Amino acid sequence: MDDEFITLTESAGLLDLSNRSRLCLLGADRARFLHGQVTNDINGLAEHTGCYAALVNAKGKMESDLFAYRLAEEILLDFEPGLADAVQARLESFIIAEDVEVADVTPHFGLLSVQGPKAPEVLAALELPAPETEFALTKTVDEIFVVNRPRLGSMGFDLFVPVDAMEDLKLRLAKHAPLCGEAAFEKARVLATIPRFGKDFTANNLAPEGGIEARAISYAKGCYIGQEIISRIRSRGKVNRILRGLRLDGAAVEGDAIYLGEKQVGTLSSVITEPDAALAIVHRDAAELGTALRVDTKNGNVKAKVATLPFEKFAL
Repeated sequence: MDDEFITLTESAGLLDLSNRSRLCLLGADRARFLHGQVTNDINGLAEHTGCYAALVNAKGKMESDLFAYRLAEEILLDFEPGLADAVQARLESFIIAEDVEVADVTPHFGLLSVQGPKAPEVLAALELPAPETEFALTKTVDEIFVVNRPRLGSMGFDLFVPVDAMEDLKLRLAKHAPLCGEAAFEKARVLATIPRFGKDFTANNLAPEGGIEARAISYAKGCYIGQEIISRIRSRGKVNRILRGLRLDGAAVEGDAIYLGEKQVGTLSSVITEPDAALAIVHRDAAELGTALRVDTKNGNVKAKVATLPFEKFAL
């Protein structure tokens, strides 16, 4: 795993993310409809660009985060594994008179991802396009959609590939970017303070608590489901809990309780070792950088310190 982690952070590694959920929205009203469902600006997207957004309920609680890409005749959604049925049902429940169809395209397209600072060189070796700006997308003559999508805080590209071309492309990419596993990806993700929905923030959280506000929420786009609650939170200036990266002085596991003095202020959600670090949503009283905390583990107490804000890298 250490070699794979170095590959992902210093060179370029290949990830097979085909287990992630993928839906497409079709129909003349697809952009206007999705714009009224998610927290970011869909109407403002140019063709072949995308954005990161959250899908929340009327109370502002998370239902999914997602990446949305505006294509010529459809909008492609990419999000966490196992949520396709729930997200599709949520969207379809709000389709009344709109010309919109929601289709699960997971059986038709796989997802490969090349991540790391040398990712552009890997695509160049295979004569694949490498869009220059984040969320920009290019379609090849072989129906492969290549997206500028750095998933680990450096550089990276997602490739949505027709299933019948998956194995061949995977073998070709692997000659230039070694295949890496989930453990290496998770270590790089945590050290880049990138939260994951379903693990670091869940359906129990308001969207801003997950540390995604700056990237996923537009306050100028107008109405969407849950907009009133999200805007009210902003007008009050802050949420009571927020995601942070913690440096630990020893081993801990997910679910261990975090304390500020004698007050529990959170629980660890993603945990790695070498270095010992974690992500957690903590109470705002414990959220300032440098705040000294304590983690209770089965083997005793471990000192912890708030080390990063969302989307900042740990200083190694």
